[in-house]
Amino acid sequence: MTMKMKMKLKNVFMLYFLVSICGLMYALTQLGQPCDCTLHSRQSSDLVHSRDRTISRLQGELKRLQARGNPEGPPKPALPTIYTVTPTYTRLVQKAELTRLSQTLLHVPSLHWVVVEDSPVKTSLVSELLKRSGLPYTHLCTQTPKDFKLQEGDPNWLKPRGVEQRNLALQWLRENRGPSDEGVVYFADDDNTYSLRLFEEMRFTKRVSVWPVGLVGGVRFERPLVERGKVTGFYTAWKPNRPFPMDMAGFAVSLPLLLANPAARFHLSAQRGNLESSLLQTLVSIEELEPRASNCTKVLVWHTRTEKPKMKQEDALILQGLGSDPSVEV
Repeated sequence: MTMKMKMKLKNVFMLYFLVSICGLMYALTQLGQPCDCTLHSRQSSDLVHSRDRTISRLQGELKRLQARGNPEGPPKPALPTIYTVTPTYTRLVQKAELTRLSQTLLHVPSLHWVVVEDSPVKTSLVSELLKRSGLPYTHLCTQTPKDFKLQEGDPNWLKPRGVEQRNLALQWLRENRGPSDEGVVYFADDDNTYSLRLFEEMRFTKRVSVWPVGLVGGVRFERPLVERGKVTGFYTAWKPNRPFPMDMAGFAVSLPLLLANPAARFHLSAQRGNLESSLLQTLVSIEELEPRASNCTKVLVWHTRTEKPKMKQEDALILQGLGSDPSVEV
């Protein structure tokens, strides 16, 4: 190794040594001196507090979700099911009526919708509507005997409607429900208007519960008359001497009572206005009726009817070969 190379190595070593000594001396002079760590401490503290707040918020949210899905205390007993029986038949306003009713029933907890078509087969219109309804349902069908069917131009009151359909629903309940099943059966026509309060009024029916019905029988309302919590008669103008002068929308029957009376049914041969009586007479006496809706002083269901649409313009267009597209479902 040449002398020149040795000198370079010696210089590099000396330089490294001097730098190391300077660094060591500076470190020694800092020992015991106050350190300004306030900024770092504050940043660290902020991070810790932010983390604690986030954890606390997430724990609170978890508790709220747990309380919503699994409330504290003993679990609430299951509500009795309301079996809502709706007879229906093909007509221009059928889909509109069923849509309106289904969207009311959607707001009622623990409800099973039994829809029975007056048809030899289940129609696609009703089948698809029920599938999209979001409701637990049973879809049935049976055709009214020809001799008991209303003809074109007949008034609505001439013959009882929905008789065989309601009876088929009763048959389905007897075949698919048993003595241990709690519930109540309500006959809800598709053209009436229902308050949600009505369903909670009927839910815990023991035998037969009753209430007023608005816009029926040619008067503002019909209702049972109540004294000291007992039904003593009925306020009605039309045929007040009927055994049970009530509208179909004005009562509900407990499921166990129906199952215990397998012969109870509606009668096709019932006289005008006596269809409800043909069922109720086999189940209960007037004294056993259970008044609801503030002792039958509140109207929670209305016997409304959709106006039959006038299709004169449609008929005229059909004659011209310009009728609306039949593939568009109304």
